[in-house]
This record gives sequence, structure tokens and C-alpha cells, in this order.
Amino acid sequence: MRDVRALLTSAAFGGVVATVVDNNPGMRADTAERIVGEALKFTDAAARFPTVRITPSHVVDEGWHALILHTHLYGKLCGRLGRFVHHWPERPDAERHDEHALTRTVAVIEQAGHTVDSELWTAPARALVPVAAACSHTPKPGGCGPINPGKCASHCSDAHGG
Repeated sequence: MRDVRALLTSAAFGGVVATVVDNNPGMRADTAERIVGEALKFTDAAARFPTVRITPSHVVDEGWHALILHTHLYGKLCGRLGRFVHHWPERPDAERHDEHALTRTVAVIEQAGHTVDSELWTAPARALVPVAAACSHTPKPGGCGPINPGKCASHCSDAHGG
């Protein structure tokens, strides 16, 4: 099992957690920490398995959004992971819903060496906590993963503040 918190400094992790709390008034810091931890696991798994169809849960997506808002930090994180994990948001659409997407995503995260916080990997109707995130993601290869299957070249760190 990998410690995803080691991917960020303590200050950087705290900054992302603060963004989740700021975007979700009333959310406890320990809940936001759990959400950011799962977002880091998701990002790591997406970088490791770029051709697998994965998507974050509605709650974990809130943490991923917070990571992405810290663009310099996110660019450096993706550079360390070896791939830039792009965000492809879409409006939620029941007709596009893939009921197996979260199960598949959890399996990929576990394959990447992580233990998931299962309470945060549920469908939106069963979410542990309400969050501000209001988008869905197409779980297509390259959708919630790198835009191409190549390694993150030097332009990733240059273009994203690394």
C-alpha cells in the first residue's frame, strides 16, 4: 500500500484540503482530508493505467477539482506520476450512466496499490456527504487519464509550472 500523502508536502496537502472545505461550507476538515486522499489515489491510478475506463465518484471528484485548482501543484504532481491526468468534465446525464464505472475504478485504484475509503466511492444518490462538484466524467480511455499514452515529457513540468 502506497502512502498518497507523501505525493504532496504537508503544506500543499493542507492547502488542497482547505480548498475543499472552502467550497463546501460546514464540511469538517477530517472529511475533506479523506476526500483529498481519495482524489490523490484516483490521480495516481489514472496515471498508472491510462487506457482503463475509470471515473471518480461524485464526492472524490470534489477533491480532484481542488487538486486541479492548485495548478502549479497539480502539474508537479502529474510530472512526478509520469503522466498528466486530464480532467474531462461533462454535465451529469442518466442516459450515459455506467453503473459499473465506480466498481471498475475502485478495482484499478486497488491494483495501483491503494486501499480505498469505500464510503467515498458510492453513487451520488448514496453519497456520504454533499459536495459542490456538479459534473460527471466520461469513463473512456484517455478521458480520466492522460491525453495520450506517452510519458509526461518535459513540456508537462514547463507548461504546468513544474
